[in-house]
Amino acid sequence: MITSSTQQDFGRIYEIINDAAAAYKGIIPEDCWHEPYMSERELQDQIDDGVKFWNYKEDDEIIGVMGIQDKGDVTLIRHAYVSTSARNRGIGTKLLFHLISLTTKPVLIGTWADATWAIAFYKKHGFRLVSFEEKEEMLRKYWTIPPRQIETSVVLSSYA
Repeated sequence: MITSSTQQDFGRIYEIINDAAAAYKGIIPEDCWHEPYMSERELQDQIDDGVKFWNYKEDDEIIGVMGIQDKGDVTLIRHAYVSTSARNRGIGTKLLFHLISLTTKPVLIGTWADATWAIAFYKKHGFRLVSFEEKEEMLRKYWTIPPRQIETSVVLSSYA
């Protein structure tokens, strides 16, 4: 079941993000990796900045999370994570399609350039990698991330 997150879900969202982000250790450039991957303060800042999380629940337990953020002319998918114990069961796909159904705007997704599994997942669901020039422009316009992260990331788009 997919549900909109509430403040009571904050702790579980935090746990899932940091559990699932372990897959990025060794993939994310060493100078960008830190423990935990996302601090509670960073998570709260994301929520305060308009990221609305949705949860995938089984037996009343949250096992997957994905955020959506309206940026005016586009919608961003943010922080898509499934608990390591629940991967490869279609949870990410269900969350992605649910969030896409909430907007009529083009959808953009940013991820690390070396996260080949994440890129393949989004491409499988109809997203395309944008050009280097588009990526640079989009990451600067729609995300608030450091220059090093811009350098080592890609953007995928729902529109051609």
